Amino acid sequence: MKKLKALALASVCFTTMMFTQQEAEAKTTVHTVRQGETLWTISKDYGVSLVELKRVNNKRSDLLLVGQTLRVPDTISAAEKDLLARLVHAEAKGEPFAGKVAVATVVLNRVDHPDFPNTIKEVIYERSGGHYAFTPVQNGEINKPADREAYRAVEEALAFRGLGNGSLYFYNPKTAKSQWLRSKQVTIVIGNHVFAK
Repeated sequence: MKKLKALALASVCFTTMMFTQQEAEAKTTVHTVRQGETLWTISKDYGVSLVELKRVNNKRSDLLLVGQTLRVPDTISAAEKDLLARLVHAEAKGEPFAGKVAVATVVLNRVDHPDFPNTIKEVIYERSGGHYAFTPVQNGEINKPADREAYRAVEEALAFRGLGNGSLYFYNPKTAKSQWLRSKQVTIVIGNHVFAK
């Protein structure tokens, strides 16, 4: 009887493992390397992190061969990209392109950080002390359409995901009143925004 139970348990574990592996494989795309492509261009074309692309393919170097196949993990949905682009547009209007990328990166860093929610939507709409984390959500600017540059900034941030200084916050020192925010370690200053962690 014990052997039968052990066999049944092993069968359930094996089946679960197979479904998990199939589910993981279903969430990836296969890409065949073409002449002139690099890991960077492939990650940018698919809007995935360069770090994640290398990790999924067990790549320790940047060497690619024409005809080689790579597994490309799924990235965020079109709706999440649109929401993030609208936030970037509202938060970084008039800022340099690098500042727009940095704003998108802050959201992605929060998604990846254990102290923040796990999705782009949850991070953007997070509330604390009766206020939203981002001013455009509070004042409704998040509902306005994003421009092309904001979408490009989101794609760039996705490609660089996992790289950089780990910024989790940004603020305009001319308008920010929070001493708590000002006490955070500055990672970079771009345009009118200070980025910090």
